[in-house]
Amino acid sequence: MSKTVSIRGAVTANNSAGEIAQAVTKLVDRIYFKNGITDSEVVNIMLSVSGDLTSFSPARALREAGHNVPLMSCVEPNVDGSLANCIRVMVTAQSEHPISHVYLGGARALRTDITANYAIALDGPSGAGKSTVAKIVAKKLGITYLDTGALYRALGLKCLNEGVSPSDSATVKNCLENVSVDIVYTDGIQRVMLDGEDVSGKIRTPEVSMAASAVSAIPYVREKLLGIQRDIAKSNSVILDGRDIGTVVLPSAEFKFFLTASAEIRAKRRFDELIEKGNKVVYEDIYNDVITRDHNDSTRAVAPLKCAYDAEEIVSDNMTAEEVADKIISDVAEVVGL
Repeated sequence: MSKTVSIRGAVTANNSAGEIAQAVTKLVDRIYFKNGITDSEVVNIMLSVSGDLTSFSPARALREAGHNVPLMSCVEPNVDGSLANCIRVMVTAQSEHPISHVYLGGARALRTDITANYAIALDGPSGAGKSTVAKIVAKKLGITYLDTGALYRALGLKCLNEGVSPSDSATVKNCLENVSVDIVYTDGIQRVMLDGEDVSGKIRTPEVSMAASAVSAIPYVREKLLGIQRDIAKSNSVILDGRDIGTVVLPSAEFKFFLTASAEIRAKRRFDELIEKGNKVVYEDIYNDVITRDHNDSTRAVAPLKCAYDAEEIVSDNMTAEEVADKIISDVAEVVGL
């Protein structure tokens, strides 16, 4: 149900007409995007401008950009220590979503309580290349990569090792009640630890992939791993990839992306990866696994695979992993001011 909310934001800009117009429209566009609103839901927009921005009116910029909503603008009094070259915005709107305040570039210094660290949620179907992209992004941005899929794969492997059906919730709970699963970094390389054993090389098979899909649909399993993932994200700038990062695990993540590709492309990528590792696999089997897992992931009762309303969709059929990563990094840099 919609309710009236007030969404705050701010951005810095140099004192030129072009930069002021670009900054305020970018800020309002991102506020709209992150909160799932359009002009039709907006009651009014209030703007305040620091006294050193005199070249152009931000309200006029929004009007010229096509925003047909009530606008009010004022100049802030000069106060010692206040942020210079700053445009502040408050959008009052009807929304059914949680509030996401937006602070861009230099204005992020105003709200270090919500901008000190940031999280990137990267969701998408099996074989879309999320892990590869996430590792590239993490390395280039110097942030932590948390492979959530690897955690579920490790639990799926545990069930297979113990002869437990990954879809039997009662026996899975008993099997995993005292399990130890963690992700550690050795010489910059991520290792997946299961009961003290490095299983990084054992969890990337089709059999484990299907087991991971099955156990991930069990509420107990998802709850068990949820706290681990959130704790890490609270104290670090992170990128997480999975099926429900932006919708369930980190619904307030500042950056959300949904990476996908056709089933044929995803199956071919997974086939090539497994062949390169020396696995004897058949493409048709991989393709059928992709189709089956897509169905299982998107129709499960708990946290099904779907694109969050505030996630940017990236279709990677004709893109390399580096190109996808650069796209994500560019979007993050534009907001964070890198």
